[in-house]
Amino acid sequence: MTPFTVRAPASSANLGPGFDSLGLSVPLYTTLRVTSQEVTQVVPLGPELEGTPADESNYVYRAMELAARRARRPLPPALIEIETEVPLARGLGSSAAALVAGIVAGNELLGRPLSHEEVLDVAAREEGHPDNVAPALFGGIVVATLDKLGTHYVRLDPPANLGVTVLIPDFELSTSKARAVLPKEYSRADAVHALSHAALLAAALSQGRLDLLRHAMQDYIHQIWRAPLVPGLSDILEEAHRYGALGAALSGAGPTVLCFHDTRESTARLHRYLHGVMTKNGLTGRVLDLPIDTQGTVVEAYRPGSTVED
Repeated sequence: MTPFTVRAPASSANLGPGFDSLGLSVPLYTTLRVTSQEVTQVVPLGPELEGTPADESNYVYRAMELAARRARRPLPPALIEIETEVPLARGLGSSAAALVAGIVAGNELLGRPLSHEEVLDVAAREEGHPDNVAPALFGGIVVATLDKLGTHYVRLDPPANLGVTVLIPDFELSTSKARAVLPKEYSRADAVHALSHAALLAAALSQGRLDLLRHAMQDYIHQIWRAPLVPGLSDILEEAHRYGALGAALSGAGPTVLCFHDTRESTARLHRYLHGVMTKNGLTGRVLDLPIDTQGTVVEAYRPGSTVED
């Protein structure tokens, strides 16, 4: 088989009220290079993956095995080299990018027995929800559900002039810790608030109503409970619109915070504000402007002698 690369993007889930069901992809990538050979080797590369397993217990290889299991075929041996730009445990879908890249790579190695929809279903069932894996696979903005009948989704092209600003703090926050603080039950009022705002957000994104994002992104389901874990989050959710943000949300389980912005406008004020929030709370981190990735996961042949970075 011709050696190939698989590149899967990072993702930001929830976007406020779309808990476990709404997400978008951004151009920070996990990249695999796969070469058929007689024995399996797993090679993590780069500082982000330092300390991750260099054997078949690696999460990427286990994801490849999920594809083989769904296809009911043995996985052929291969050299799998892994590199990522996605910061781990920051709320940018690092595990989803690794999972999707691995499943797609396994499917490719097997000759593509699984459809895109089957790949999504395998990934969503492994994660337990589709909000990160769906945009990582398809790109753009994706609304998705997971039930006993399957994984169902609608992919949206990003509205014109919609960009993303992310504040990525220099501390990690595990998804398990962020989920542990959520209540086991919600009031009817909070449920209605979540449903109505998630519906409005999906409709606003589908019609390019950037003016509605600030209102549609309000959330009482997870952000208020996770705010104590992310210093400055409450301030950003309440104040970022004064500095040019179209709306703000905790990215996935955090601690990254996402702000939408209008790409026709300068983000300098927003950057200064976000850096100020970090300084006020004794934090360090990065603030990046990113487009929304529209390609999703890409498979390409690679040149002999090239590197993952190429």
